[in-house]
Amino acid sequence: QVQLVESGGALVQPGGSLRLSCAVSASIDRINAMGWYRQGPGKQRELVARITSGGTTIYADSVKGRFTISKDNGKNTVYLQMNSLKPEDTAVYYCNAYAGRGLVQWSWGQGTQVTVSS
Repeated sequence: QVQLVESGGALVQPGGSLRLSCAVSASIDRINAMGWYRQGPGKQRELVARITSGGTTIYADSVKGRFTISKDNGKNTVYLQMNSLKPEDTAVYYCNAYAGRGLVQWSWGQGTQVTVSS
C-alpha cells in the first residue's frame, strides 16, 4: 500500500506564500502524472495542479500564475509552491497519482491544512 505524507501547510496572511511537500512511499518517476488536490470547507475535492512524467504542468484556472507544481524523482517527493495566496485557497491539500478525470491511483493521505486569513 502506497503511503502519501503531505506537509507544509500553515496559517498565512493573504498575499503570502507556502511550499507544500508530498512524500510518496513508492517510486514516482514512471507515474504518468502526479497531482495536487484540495478540499475547501463545504466543497468537493478538486484538482489544482498536475505534473506529467515528462515534466509538463497543468493548472486549474483558479491557481494559474500563482501556484507551481514540481517533483524530485530521486526523493519521490512532489512540491506545490503557492504564492499570492487568497482566502479562497483555504483548504486541506492532498497529493495523489492522477489516473484520469476524477480518478486517483492510491488511497488518500491525511492532507495538510492551508488557511489564508488576516
